[in-house]
Amino acid sequence: MSAPGVGCATRDQVLERIRGDQRFVLATHEHPDGDALGSLVAMQGLLTGLGKDSEMFIGPADLPLPDEYRELSLEGLIQQTPADIAERTVVFLDCGNIDRNSASVLRDGRHLLNIDHHHDNTLFGTINHVVPDASCTAEIVWELMQQLGVDASPSIADALYVGLITDTGRFMYENTGPRAHLMAADLIVAGVDVAAVYRRLYEGVPEGKLALLARGLAAMRRYDSGELTMASLSAEDFDRAHAEESYSEGIIDQLRTLSGTKVAVLVRELSSGDRKGQHKVSLRATDDDVDVSVIARAQGGGGHRRAAGFSTSLSAEELTAFLRGAIASQLHPNEDAAAAARVA
Repeated sequence: MSAPGVGCATRDQVLERIRGDQRFVLATHEHPDGDALGSLVAMQGLLTGLGKDSEMFIGPADLPLPDEYRELSLEGLIQQTPADIAERTVVFLDCGNIDRNSASVLRDGRHLLNIDHHHDNTLFGTINHVVPDASCTAEIVWELMQQLGVDASPSIADALYVGLITDTGRFMYENTGPRAHLMAADLIVAGVDVAAVYRRLYEGVPEGKLALLARGLAAMRRYDSGELTMASLSAEDFDRAHAEESYSEGIIDQLRTLSGTKVAVLVRELSSGDRKGQHKVSLRATDDDVDVSVIARAQGGGGHRRAAGFSTSLSAEELTAFLRGAIASQLHPNEDAAAAARVA
């Protein structure tokens, strides 16, 4: 469970809805990651186990899933708004904001349960169970299962473990608390094969992913004495590397490790759907000196203090200038932002 008093009132409201309502549809954020998908699949398993009518929604633009997540069970998956949406309770998982999300088509549900751990969540639900101290949204789902007296099946435990280790960076990120390790122990007892999950997520890398990593590292640039480390990937980079869009995941973590970096940024050109030609910007901070969620929110995005992102139509020059100024305003608040953006 959460620490005493943390989200207890909203947790009880969520439990009341789960116990009392019969029809649900579940959703998460666009471009779902391990925590989003793990929470989604685990909640589906929980509701199905309670005898509820539940469906999972993932928009067509977010399929197929990245290779490492394709073994997660997607039974009950839909890609269109259910005809009876007004009679269903919608559970949004790991979703800080639905305004720029394919899941926004579900906003007309009977009840909107917003279950998340992002500190900048916009509280869009009719019930907002947001627990910023949780290591991941999967941890909140795990806690709800405990409250409902539901034991994790091996498949649910696997999904929860995927959410846990991906959002904590294999227990290395600052959001890793005691509950994360207790949760891991509980899931291992429930049947998680730790080595198998690790191999599935982090090994067996397709050649195109390594080729894309090489192109990303070759495009790396550093600004302001290395405080900003940045790389961009064009649609052409993906084509030449024979890489899927999801293959860019993990590149930013390599940029983040470079000595002297305060903020790592990966800019990826979107090449499909109605956002073709826009760029997705991922940000990672190396410590608490810069809150990258503030930077992302300024461009309509969001996230965590050390991990955030947004989409943009800014030119490369405009985006670089914005990022340098935004980072400088936090690192050097007593200096003029333009002067602080020194040429590396």
